[in-house]
Amino acid sequence: MVKQLIESGKQTANIIKTVKFLKTQKENFEKVNDVVKQLKAVRQIGRNNQRLIDVMQDDLRNILDSPYIKPDEVARVSESFTAIIENSLDTMDFIDEILSSDYLKMSDAERAEILKEKELESKEMVSNVTTKTRRYKDIISFRKMQDKINNRETEY
Repeated sequence: MVKQLIESGKQTANIIKTVKFLKTQKENFEKVNDVVKQLKAVRQIGRNNQRLIDVMQDDLRNILDSPYIKPDEVARVSESFTAIIENSLDTMDFIDEILSSDYLKMSDAERAEILKEKELESKEMVSNVTTKTRRYKDIISFRKMQDKINNRETEY
């Protein structure tokens, strides 16, 4: 009987060790999962910023160089896109701050949540830039068509 109690005690101790080990592994898994979420969010924000840069380099240049955009509109277009880019740069600075320091003693999960929010904001910026670009291209197209109609030669 005493042997059985001793054996039962050993088994209970082993079960307790196993439970502690599994809890530790679960916590480690959650930490790794949070870090992976952070990396994915940062990567997506980087992609979105690259899209913004591409639009700025290509489409914006075409819009600003168009003869169908009036001089006073050039300033408004530039300011509009500049504000978006500044916001993007501020976001990148904030992300750098979050990742490089122990920002407000955050947990990895809290950090991942903030990065996810910033990722959504960056998607909104890309959508905003795409919409503005499309709108200005439509304006240029309309004015071009209007110019052709107004300046066509009539042959009667």
